[in-house]
Amino acid sequence: MDAPGNPLTVAVIGSGPSGFYAAGTLLEHDELDARVDMFERLATPWGLVRFGVAPDHPKIKSVSSVYAKIAALESFRFFGNVEIGTHISHDELTERYDAVIYAVGTQGDRTLGIPGEDLPGSVAAVDFVGWYNGHPDYADLSFDLSSERAVVVGNGNVALDVARILCSPYERLAKTDIADHALEALRDSNITEVLVVGRRGAAQAAFTTPELKELPEFTESGVDVDPEQLAEVDEDALSRVAKRNVGVMRDYAAGDTELGKRHITLRFQRSPIELRGDGRVEEIVLGHNELRTAEDGWVSAHDTGERETVETGLVLRAVGYRGVPIDGLPFDERRGIIPNDKGRVVGTEREYVVGWIKRGPTGIIGTNKKDSVETVNQLLEDLAAGTLRRHERDGTVDIESWLAQRQPDLVTEQGWQLIDAAERAAGEPHGRPRVKMCDLDALLDVALSRTRP
Repeated sequence: MDAPGNPLTVAVIGSGPSGFYAAGTLLEHDELDARVDMFERLATPWGLVRFGVAPDHPKIKSVSSVYAKIAALESFRFFGNVEIGTHISHDELTERYDAVIYAVGTQGDRTLGIPGEDLPGSVAAVDFVGWYNGHPDYADLSFDLSSERAVVVGNGNVALDVARILCSPYERLAKTDIADHALEALRDSNITEVLVVGRRGAAQAAFTTPELKELPEFTESGVDVDPEQLAEVDEDALSRVAKRNVGVMRDYAAGDTELGKRHITLRFQRSPIELRGDGRVEEIVLGHNELRTAEDGWVSAHDTGERETVETGLVLRAVGYRGVPIDGLPFDERRGIIPNDKGRVVGTEREYVVGWIKRGPTGIIGTNKKDSVETVNQLLEDLAAGTLRRHERDGTVDIESWLAQRQPDLVTEQGWQLIDAAERAAGEPHGRPRVKMCDLDALLDVALSRTRP
C-alpha cells in the first residue's frame, strides 16, 4: 500500500473527539506507515471535551486520557493556534498532505426566528456554555443574572446543562474546572427558577436519562414537573429511553423532593412566540401546543392559539447547532453539513469529514468513534483502490518550519503540555481538577515559555 520511505500523510483539522478518534484509528493500523498532523484554531486541544462538556461532569471529561495517549505517539503532531483560511489555506493543505480530514464540528447555532430575539438578554446557549467553560472566544461576555427567572428553550441535554449550571450551588461548582469569571458571576446570581420549555411533550424530550435523573443531586433541589402533562402519556408506546425519562419525571411530579433555593421547572408543549421588553428582554410569550401523531408514529406539535406570558430577564436558546461553510469545500445549507459519502467529501479529492460537520449535531461523545472509523475505512479503501492518489515526495516536507513562518505563535504538543501542567497546578490547592486560562495571551505566554516586560 505504501512506497518505502514514503508514509501516508494526513492532516486532521480540529482537535475534538472526532478528530482524535480519526487520528487514533489511522495510527492503530500497524501495517500502515502513517503520519498525522492535527491542526487546531485554539491554543488548546480536546474541543467539545474542554469547552462543551459541563464542568460538573468530570467523568465525561476523563475521556481526554484516551486523546493524550494518541497525542503521545511518535507519528502524531499537534499544531495549535493555527487557523485555516487565516494562517494557511485549504489548497496549501491538499498540496502538502495525501489526505485532509475535517473535524471542525458545528460552530453555529440555530435561531428561534421570532420577534424580539435580538433584544439584549436573548442569547444562544452555545455562547453561555463557552463562557462558563472558559472558551477564549466567549470569556469576555457577560450575562445579566439579576432577574429571578431564566428561560431555556429546548429539550436536549444542552438545555439541561445550562439549567443545571444556573441552579447549582456555588460550593459544588467551586470544586470543578468552571471558568473563574463564571463562578463569581453565578455566585451573585439572583436567579431562583430556570424554566425549561419544549415544543413537544415529555415523552418526546431528547434528554438522556442520566442527565435528567441527576438534577436533584446536582442542584440540591426537587424539579417542578406538572403531573397533568404526564397524565395522558401512553408508556406502552414509548421507546425504552422515553419510558425511563417519563418515569423519572413522574417521580419529580410527585414532589417527594422539596424545591430548593434555586430550582428547575420543566414544561412541555410550549413554543416561543415573541420576546418583549423595553431595551432588553423582560418577558417571553409562549404558545401552547397540542400533539398529533402521524401514521408513521411521528408526534408533532401544533399551535392551539392559547398564549402565556412569562416574566424573565434571560432567555437562552438551546435548539441545536449548525455547521458553517469552509472555503473551498461544498456545503449543504439545508442540513448545515459538508455533503459526503461515508466521510468522503462529495466532488473533491483528498478531503474527508468526521463528527458533527459530517452527520449533523447528533449523538454523544462516544458516537464519534464509530463515525470516525467509518471515515477512516473509506479513506483506506480509496487508498487501496487508487482513487486517493498519493503525492510524489520523499517525506522531507518541513511542515513545522512552514507553519512557524505563517504563525510565529505556533503551539505544539509540548506547549499544550506546559498549559495543562500549569492549569492543573493552579487547581490543586483548591481541590479543583484545573483552573483554566481563558486569555489567549496568557495561554501563549505559558505555551511559548515567554515572559513579559
